[in-house]
Amino acid sequence: MSVEARLAELGIELPDAPPPAANYRPWTRAGDLMFLSGQLPWADGKMAYAGHVGSELTDEQGYEAARVCAINALALMRTALGGFDRLVQIVRVEGHVNSAPGWSGHPKVLNGASDLFLEVLGDRAGHARTALGHNELPLDAAVELALILQVRD
Repeated sequence: MSVEARLAELGIELPDAPPPAANYRPWTRAGDLMFLSGQLPWADGKMAYAGHVGSELTDEQGYEAARVCAINALALMRTALGGFDRLVQIVRVEGHVNSAPGWSGHPKVLNGASDLFLEVLGDRAGHARTALGHNELPLDAAVELALILQVRD
């Protein structure tokens, strides 16, 4: 099943790829690796999940924020690659969580992204992952994801 068909089956409509928030490229490529810039939980032109997970937001809201970031990453991936046929695999997901002091549920929150990638991409979703906590993220976003992809010409 194609990625587009799988998205439709799951009822997921990818938005337009979010534009860069500052002076950087949304993606860059080196050989067969493509690096996607950080994706925030934007939905309908606004920050869908802002604040610290573990105080202002629950773990479940953090999980949903990571899913929204993953949807935006898929949208950027589709734009950068002109579709999904050139995607070999997701190599690495770097997840950043806006964390309350003493909170340590980063892996569970970032499963929101990993689970979505698996649902949509199947075997091509397997990836290494880093889960990092921060006291602040850009624009007070709850989660930010950066990806490394293996692609073909």
